[in-house]
Amino acid sequence: MRTILNVVWLVFAGLWLAIGYAVAGIICCILIITIPFGIASFRIAAYALWPFGRTVVRDPEAGVLSTVGNIIWCVVAGIWLAAGHVITSIPLFVSIIGIPLGIANIKMIPVSLLPLGARIVENE
Repeated sequence: MRTILNVVWLVFAGLWLAIGYAVAGIICCILIITIPFGIASFRIAAYALWPFGRTVVRDPEAGVLSTVGNIIWCVVAGIWLAAGHVITSIPLFVSIIGIPLGIANIKMIPVSLLPLGARIVENE
């Protein structure tokens, strides 16, 4: 079932969201100081391509620098990426088949706002 949901997700939402994260990652990798943001963005892009069967957990060892970085990320790119999730979830919620995809889209908003200090792991 995960594979079917992931394929449908890829067609209707995943590809566009992953492109958005990849563009944000490329822009962040231009400057040396923003490379950690770029790496986090590429990690989330891979998650946006194939989200079912994986989840996001917060790293308990994340420190103050990740909090400061998350605030900067949220202002610069996080709000726009979260808006992308909301915009793509609306048409998914309209159809009955798309409701699980819309829920998955909404679940990705916290990691799009606060990517530093988060790990993407496989579900057990």
